[in-house]
Amino acid sequence: MAVLRDAGAALADVTRLAVVVGPGSFTGLRVGIATVQGLALTRGLLVTPVSTFDALAWHARAAADAAPEARPDAIAAWVEAHRGEVFATLLGPDGRTVLAPPTALTPSATLDAWGAALAPRARVRFLGDGAVRYQEAIRERLGARAAIDAEVPLLAGAVGWLAATEPDRAVRPHALVPLYVRRPDVELTRERRRACSFGSSRGTPREARPARPAQCGVISVLSVSS
Repeated sequence: MAVLRDAGAALADVTRLAVVVGPGSFTGLRVGIATVQGLALTRGLLVTPVSTFDALAWHARAAADAAPEARPDAIAAWVEAHRGEVFATLLGPDGRTVLAPPTALTPSATLDAWGAALAPRARVRFLGDGAVRYQEAIRERLGARAAIDAEVPLLAGAVGWLAATEPDRAVRPHALVPLYVRRPDVELTRERRRACSFGSSRGTPREARPARPAQCGVISVLSVSS
């Protein structure tokens, strides 16, 4: 609302909505998407979903248009995924052609998975907070072939531009689908708890019970301490 006030506009003046659908913080994505859905339903508007990867790629394309001599052979979008991992995808120089699909892996595993796609690329532009955090791992593997943005670009402008110039992206509010890439932590924890409790019912001989995962002890301690 502060942005609207600064622009001298009101919510009623808005005719197009857009939202980042991920990847990113699970809670942040859910809250952001739900908020935009509510606004869209109230106003009867469509919403343009834009992935974090698309927004980062837009910045790379814009920079290449401004300086064609620095145009990369590929665009690597890396988003901080925590737990020592990055959400990553490798795109062609147009920022649209997918050379390597989205994954949630460690920096080293990501570069391993991209081996064949990176081999013929003389210059790869890396951008995003994941690239900034793990730039040493990138440079160690690719050396001078990697061009890494020192700062994380703001995504709002890119999202707005994509929504305005590509209206065919827009969908009805209920059709918005988050791009999580990795399953939410709460689902993984629930699955581990089920695995830990499976076969542990009374009356089952210990030797007949399936082996419990190594992390079951950690879950038990957390359950007791909480």
